[in-house]
Amino acid sequence: MRQDGIDLDTSLGYLLKEASSALRAAMEDVLRPLGMTITHYSCLELLAQRPGLTNSELARGAFVTRQSMNVLLQALERDGFVSRPREAEVGKALPAQLTDRGQRSLDAASAAVRSVELRMLSGLTDAQRTAALQALRSMVDALREPRS
Repeated sequence: MRQDGIDLDTSLGYLLKEASSALRAAMEDVLRPLGMTITHYSCLELLAQRPGLTNSELARGAFVTRQSMNVLLQALERDGFVSRPREAEVGKALPAQLTDRGQRSLDAASAAVRSVELRMLSGLTDAQRTAALQALRSMVDALREPRS
């Protein structure tokens, strides 16, 4: 191994990427039979927890572009999962809300995604889960801080 290289067997960053990939695949597997993608699910979950988010806010929360979220929101609105006002009250923002159909769909998807998370955490004690959550939050915070 190069002295300044990364040892993939001990690289935390590489392991996080591997875990992220495995989590994504497992989530896709349980959401596909429900007719959902991860972005579709994320959008509904965000709207349930934070009603009235705009397209831009949803895009940031689901880690997609504003353009991708706009296409998804149009489809979700067309299919009756979300509703948006016809005209913006202020500016150009059209805040979205879950419909009853959207909530029912989200309920099924949330249960499926929760089963994946429980499977992922099944080998950890409560203390290990708490420590993992704290460590991951700390890593995210450190990477989001401006570099000096």
